[in-house]
Amino acid sequence: MDEALLRSLTPSVLGILVRRGADFAAAEDAVQDALVEALRVWPADPPRDAKGWLVTVAWRKFLDATRADAARRRREDLVEEEPAPGPASAVDDTLQLYFLCAHPSLTPSSAVALTLRAVGGLTTRQIAQAYLVPEATMAQRISRAKRTVSAVQLDQPGDVATVLRVLYLVFNEGYSGDVDLAAEAIRLTRQLAAAIDHPEVAGLLALMLLHHARRTARTAPDGSLVPLAEQDRGRWDTEFIAEGVQILQAALARDRLGEFQAQAAIAALHADAPTAEETDWVQIVEWYDELAGLTDSPVVRLNRAVAVGEADGPRAGLAELAALDDSLPRHTAVAAYLHERDGDLSTAARLYAAAAQKAPNLTERNHLTRQAARLNARRQR
Repeated sequence: MDEALLRSLTPSVLGILVRRGADFAAAEDAVQDALVEALRVWPADPPRDAKGWLVTVAWRKFLDATRADAARRRREDLVEEEPAPGPASAVDDTLQLYFLCAHPSLTPSSAVALTLRAVGGLTTRQIAQAYLVPEATMAQRISRAKRTVSAVQLDQPGDVATVLRVLYLVFNEGYSGDVDLAAEAIRLTRQLAAAIDHPEVAGLLALMLLHHARRTARTAPDGSLVPLAEQDRGRWDTEFIAEGVQILQAALARDRLGEFQAQAAIAALHADAPTAEETDWVQIVEWYDELAGLTDSPVVRLNRAVAVGEADGPRAGLAELAALDDSLPRHTAVAAYLHERDGDLSTAARLYAAAAQKAPNLTERNHLTRQAARLNARRQR
């Protein structure tokens, strides 16, 4: 049984049912029932047209559920619309599902969960494991999201920016449990890039590939965090880097710059440097200027302060940092780094320890604690 084939067909089959008049929640349930039936029947009797088989069975499952429900107002119309057995339409509704799952009426967390369930084909259990929450909690979240989108008009989906933001959130979850969400986000974004010609979709795909290329070098064998400057660049995935750069160059050539293209350009400059010392920090600052103009994000300005500190010296970076709100996430960690580079080990050690208390996860907390201990040890020599 080719489970990858089933996963790849799920969005298209679900989209066909929705287009034929099924509400999203009922259609999703019907498709899942059809997939269970496929797992039972196909090993002994594989169909010649897998998609056509799934559409037919899912539609019948939907009709059965509709007949069992008290609301039978449209039953006869739906029966007449039942697709005939045989090859299914080549129309792929995956793109429609992306936009529906990223509907502005959903919270970001609900949109991410629904996208993974409906477009990614992941099970509720897999999504719950990836987010480290009970399966029942995730099931409730997905059910609420399905009810929400079932009540909206299909001509009022989320826009491209919303869809990209959802995919970016999926990617940033990285890896946990038995689902690699970073790889899943890349897979989903590849699908979107194949379906829609948009430079920011390409920019996001390039950004993901360039970041993912460094994945194996980000942690030591003991699981501790390895900063970018200390990573073994020989472990970076050159194929991902080459693909990401090629996609980015094609997107930038269209002269419709967006925030994901700008972020990808920064990632590409890091990837292009043979060593940390050879990084083109001046050009990175220029790209951060572009990014700040596009987003006006304080987090972007925080990252720019680091780049300025590398390009023009730590005191220049600290001057940029002083203009920012010190309650920003990782502000204290950036201050510690720049003070260390400026030679103020006492202040840097104190700030690293303070930053560790604010760290968003255990890996980062342990890294910052080790940085503080390292500097304290140096001061005592």
